Amino acid sequence: MIKSMTGFGKSILQLPTKKITIEVKSLNSKNLDLNARIPSQYREKELEMRNTIAKKLARGKVDFGLYVEATGEETSNKVNEAIVKEYIRQLSNVHEGDTIELLKMAVRMPDALKTEREQIDEQEFNAIKDELTKALTAIEDYRIDEGKALEKDFNIRIKNIRELLDSVIQMDPERMEAVRERLHKAVSDLKEEVDQNRFEQELIYYLEKFDITEEKVRLANHLEYFTTTLNSSDSNGKKLGFITQEIGREINTIGSKSNYAPMQQLVVQMKDELEKIKEQLLNVL
Repeated sequence: MIKSMTGFGKSILQLPTKKITIEVKSLNSKNLDLNARIPSQYREKELEMRNTIAKKLARGKVDFGLYVEATGEETSNKVNEAIVKEYIRQLSNVHEGDTIELLKMAVRMPDALKTEREQIDEQEFNAIKDELTKALTAIEDYRIDEGKALEKDFNIRIKNIRELLDSVIQMDPERMEAVRERLHKAVSDLKEEVDQNRFEQELIYYLEKFDITEEKVRLANHLEYFTTTLNSSDSNGKKLGFITQEIGREINTIGSKSNYAPMQQLVVQMKDELEKIKEQLLNVL
């Protein structure tokens, strides 16, 4: 079973005086790249939350957001009364004016508001951890669903390559005969007498150079290994990537050895299917 690195999870915690929203989004990446956006009062717990996310998601470009919305009467921002009064006094010395207008100017001055740092309540943080687990479960389910779609596509592509390989195998005797005939014709066109034994030796040498028996066997084995890995219990996109490299190597060798246009057309089709697999593998965990 494979999993995609693309996913999204969200959970909302409603407390008496605030609403806390947790969002986790992930895209494909070679390693874990975690970006966290959390309020300053929860910074001391950031490492713990990062570790929780890393253990669950393992790999991908992950954006984690923790958003707090006040819903009660309490607020962490307070008017700094002494500072505001001092601003009003200084402004009135500069210009006598309406007190309300002076107040409007004073509250816009630096330090007119002060933020009281809240202490993290352990019971509240435990509730946040529970909601984070829910969000991570949601993104995991999302990844599994995306993985099923990818797996279906991979099976289709591998099946297409197998069918093209079967066509290559069926065509191979015809190809070898065509190569043999071309060599005979090339020699006859020279209109020179040749040593028949030497010619047969050279013919065998060239036919061996064009032989693709090993490549056909290895390609079939790599395709089978890809399917076996795809159906294993874990999701290993990097391993599947290595297998596709081996598949590509055998397809390229068949193409370079074929020396036969109809077979090279089949090779091009196999390469096309393989490129589609490689592109989708970038999203596999």
